[in-house]
Amino acid sequence: MTYIPQIIFILLLSFAIGLFIRNMKRLISYVNLGKPYWPKDQPNLRWRSVLLNALGQKKMFKRPVPATLHFFVYVGFIIINVEILEIILDGILGTHRLFAPVLGTLYAPFISFFEFLAISVLLGCAIFLVRRNILRIKRLNMPELNHWPRIDANSILIAEITLMILFLTLNTTDQILQSRGEPHFFYTGKFFFTNFFTHLLDGISTACLLVIERICWWGHIIGILAFLNYLYYSKHLHILFAFPNTWYSKLVPQGQIANMPDIQKEVAMMLDPSLASNESPAEPGRFGAKDVFDLKTTDLLGAFSCTECGRCTAVCPANITGKKLSPRKIMMDTRDRCEEIGRGRDKQGKDYKDEKSLLGDYITHEEIFACTTCQACVEACPVNIDPLNIIVQLRRYAIMEESQAPGNWNTMFTSTENNQAPWQFSPADRANWATVLENEK
Repeated sequence: MTYIPQIIFILLLSFAIGLFIRNMKRLISYVNLGKPYWPKDQPNLRWRSVLLNALGQKKMFKRPVPATLHFFVYVGFIIINVEILEIILDGILGTHRLFAPVLGTLYAPFISFFEFLAISVLLGCAIFLVRRNILRIKRLNMPELNHWPRIDANSILIAEITLMILFLTLNTTDQILQSRGEPHFFYTGKFFFTNFFTHLLDGISTACLLVIERICWWGHIIGILAFLNYLYYSKHLHILFAFPNTWYSKLVPQGQIANMPDIQKEVAMMLDPSLASNESPAEPGRFGAKDVFDLKTTDLLGAFSCTECGRCTAVCPANITGKKLSPRKIMMDTRDRCEEIGRGRDKQGKDYKDEKSLLGDYITHEEIFACTTCQACVEACPVNIDPLNIIVQLRRYAIMEESQAPGNWNTMFTSTENNQAPWQFSPADRANWATVLENEK
């Protein structure tokens, strides 16, 4: 009978890890719906980007208040979960605070440090809830966050608060049971923070404290394992995907937009016929992107890395002036489309097709034509997501495949083709302004 809790724990742990692996494989298959593109050049710069932006959260500190709160929540939650290793080993081996004899007098300071981080996480999450639901910060209450995204954001904050309360209550009951000489609860030294809370529970019987301690222990580890698998359904997937996304993010200057090689080659041959080859022309491919299959895998990875923080939308000049474009919505729509296709393929196989597409059913022409390509969204993203590349690819398809460019854009295209400039002036008349100025002197 004494091995039953260990058996239950091992089965629970195995199930949670197995489910997590299955979910990650499914997500990777969704990302791989795009055209394979995994750049590996300049690894030193890529590691630097990971360390500064994904780990160090450098870009977030352009907004110091939420950045500081997020830093404590992020670092606190990650470091506190180091203690999960001890909990897991205790669960498997049937021990209690396995590392205490190993660390000796250092154990209590380590746990005290974890408690400080737990309180930081608790307070940070509480403030985030206030910002979202009472202060109602604009970028956190936009239309694209209605329904599930709002529920998801609030739920995860409440879950983190609950996990920290369980952790702190676990330590408090543990210290009281140590002081009472309860078998199995050997003395580890006083924990700095929860030692102040022991008087709140000191009047409770030992039998009841033992029940509370076990409830908190099981509740904490089950909560962590549930959180691990909830990531698959949540925007908090960025906890994992932010690191590879910053690694694969583009290293060229932000204002540099990639040309289409086929078009670039055609233009080069028009300007210099000697560049034409005797090879048969390649079968023309699709210009731009209509669906997620036409985007790069790094674009789709960015969609699943999106934190939904709204910093991109908050600085978007098109959105600020009342247009429908929201870079955050572009990423959320791309992710939703990937998941829709992925679920269809999971059920019906790789031949699954529907009558929908990313452009038209998820993202409208009005949205993509509102973009000024100013790169503000790319600059603002804490984890180097590039919504602009998706917008440009969709816009290329709309213009070059569907001929749906706005009227004033067509005028500009015609002038550029005929006059080598956006203006409706003959190249021979282009310097007339200088002549006028000279005559006025």
